[in-house]
Amino acid sequence: MDKITLSGMLFYGTHGVYDEEAKLGQRFEVDVELFFNTARAARSDNISHTIHYGKVYEAVKKVVVERRYKLIEALATAIAVELLRVFALDALTVRVRKPHAPIQGVLSGVEVEIHRTKEWLATYDG
Repeated sequence: MDKITLSGMLFYGTHGVYDEEAKLGQRFEVDVELFFNTARAARSDNISHTIHYGKVYEAVKKVVVERRYKLIEALATAIAVELLRVFALDALTVRVRKPHAPIQGVLSGVEVEIHRTKEWLATYDG
């Protein structure tokens, strides 16, 4: 399966369990791997035959910035649902990192990674 990756997208969001996270917000990092057949685009060299990654970026940004979730698992799923609904993807992987998770300890962040398919979306009831 062919893949386009958008990595290291940075957004400011208000996701988190604690009230302070909703009030103050924080930075979130997102990667998406988009799986689909790129053969037609490769043959035609035409952007209309592929996934426009500028539009993917805007769709991810809208989910991260305009909505609020307590869990990054829910945020990652919302991103997956949006991208699978809007774009002609077979599957995707979404990674959401929270570099400043409120944990008393030394770590570079917390990350969740999910992999979802078009078939999964057909059964999704969220």
